[in-house]
This record gives sequence, structure tokens and C-alpha cells, in this order.
Amino acid sequence: MLTPQRYCETVPVDLTWLGLHHLDLTSRQMHDLLMLRHDVFVIEQDCPYYRDIDGLDAADGTHHVLALHADQLVACARVLAPGGDRPEVRIGRVVVAPTARGSGAGHDLMRQSLTLCEQVWPAADIFLSAQAHLEQY
Repeated sequence: MLTPQRYCETVPVDLTWLGLHHLDLTSRQMHDLLMLRHDVFVIEQDCPYYRDIDGLDAADGTHHVLALHADQLVACARVLAPGGDRPEVRIGRVVVAPTARGSGAGHDLMRQSLTLCEQVWPAADIFLSAQAHLEQY
């Protein structure tokens, strides 16, 4: 069971959006996004062997999209730069805190992520890596 005090206690209305290169994240922001992903992907979804920390959060060109409500992280996504054997930009590790679900934060997160992709890599194709129930995106 998640401990809700880690996140805002009300459904967010006004969110602050940040699209940051991994080198521009503060240590607190990196901690919070890893904690949110762990709480959702490992604990809530009961996947104790899910390897969320895979070395790509700080890979060359990686960006993160963060949604903050009153300085609390309520949603985030990771955007991997094209390179190597992958010519497209990859959006993944898309997560919304339980307290923000149903508020439209997930849709806004995807819009913000796509906007970041278009600004940073305007000519690249975009690939979404997500669970099956997010296929509509």
C-alpha cells in the first residue's frame, strides 16, 4: 500500500511543468521521480522484480518531464534521446501519483512530453514505451 503523505493530499488543479535535461535535475527531483516510479511500478503494481533503475535516467540526452503541485511531484515521464540502434525519441516510465489520477494530469503529461520532443528533436519520430492500457496515447 502506498503512503499518500509522500504526495499531495488533494487532486491537483494547478500544476507546474518542468522539462529538464537529466543534468539539470536537482538531486531532490531525481530522488522524487525514482521514489514515485518505485511506489507505483514496484509496490502498487506488485512487481518486486521490476528493474526500474536501468541506467538510462542519466544517459546522454535523456530528459525528464515533471509535474509539480505545491512542490510535490505528482507525475513524470522519461524521454530518451535518439541514438545507437534507436533512431526515434522514446517516451517511457510514464507515471501519475494515485492522488493525481482522474485529474487529467496523465493527458497533460503526455502533451508536455510530446511538446518537449518536438522542441528538442523536431525531426525525430517518437515512440511510446508503456503498458498496454496506455495504447490509446
